Amino acid sequence: MSPGWAARLAASACPLLGIAAWSGTGKTTLLEQLLPALRERGLRVAVIKHAHHAFDVDTPGKDSHRLRSAGATPMLVASARRFALMMETPDQEEADLEQLVAQLDGLAVDLILVEGFKQWPLPKLELHRAAVGKPLRALHDPWIRALAVPGSMDEPVDEPDGEFPVALPADLTRLDLDDIDALAAWVAAWPVQWRLNGGQPRQEVAS
Repeated sequence: MSPGWAARLAASACPLLGIAAWSGTGKTTLLEQLLPALRERGLRVAVIKHAHHAFDVDTPGKDSHRLRSAGATPMLVASARRFALMMETPDQEEADLEQLVAQLDGLAVDLILVEGFKQWPLPKLELHRAAVGKPLRALHDPWIRALAVPGSMDEPVDEPDGEFPVALPADLTRLDLDDIDALAAWVAAWPVQWRLNGGQPRQEVAS
């Protein structure tokens, strides 16, 4: 872990929370429901999303696209309602989360949700549906602080490799994936936990 990233995980830094889930789990749909609930609780939330493919937020033919294609880097386009900063990174093999978080410095946000970047060391909330047919990450990743699965807290968690039920670590918080209010309450409280402990992994797995 670089010194710069360690500083991002300090208790004094803006709280980070990764949203980790296999494709098909419904994380984007959940975030669409979660973000308004967090806003109602008074939190200003930024989101960093990892894309696994080439993408363009600009429209070919528009002035900003033409100027960016001509070599402007970065390209900042703004209106009364929003602004967009576009930076070409042709020499990077992969997106750099530390660099992206730094872009949000100075903005008055209470929490940064990070969607994707599963391999980065930062606290995460895992979303899991056994029907997707993928293994639980929380059993092996100490950075996953909470696990959201469908069903009540009394129901066993199914692991799709045939081993039922799965015994969850004692220091792993379990949440109901279908209970948006409960999820929103836990995420809304995350900045307080961050201020107390900073961005730390679970001790039970970490040790």
